[in-house]
Amino acid sequence: MFNVVISERFKRSYKKFVKSYPHLQEKIDSIIIELSKEPFSQIISTHKLSGDLFELYACKCGYDCRIIFSIEKMDEPQDNIILLVDIGTHDDVY
Repeated sequence: MFNVVISERFKRSYKKFVKSYPHLQEKIDSIIIELSKEPFSQIISTHKLSGDLFELYACKCGYDCRIIFSIEKMDEPQDNIILLVDIGTHDDVY
C-alpha cells in the first residue's frame, strides 16, 4: 500500500479538470484509490515517461485523461509515497 500525497498543482488541475469533465470525477477518484493499492495495475495502464518528465509516471483515467505522478520508495514499505503531480488531457500534461 502506498501513501498518496497530493501536490498543490494537482489540486488546481483536478479542480479545473473536474469542472470541465464532471462525469469523470468518480472514475478519477477510483483510479487514485487503485494507485494507492497497486500503481502498476494493468487496469490503469501505468507507464514511465521520458523526455522532460523522465522521472515521472502516467496512468489513464479515461480516454483522454492522464494522471502524472512520482513514486518515492522509502526504507519501510508502509512509508512508500505516490506524489500526484498533475492531471489533465493528454495534450495538457505532456
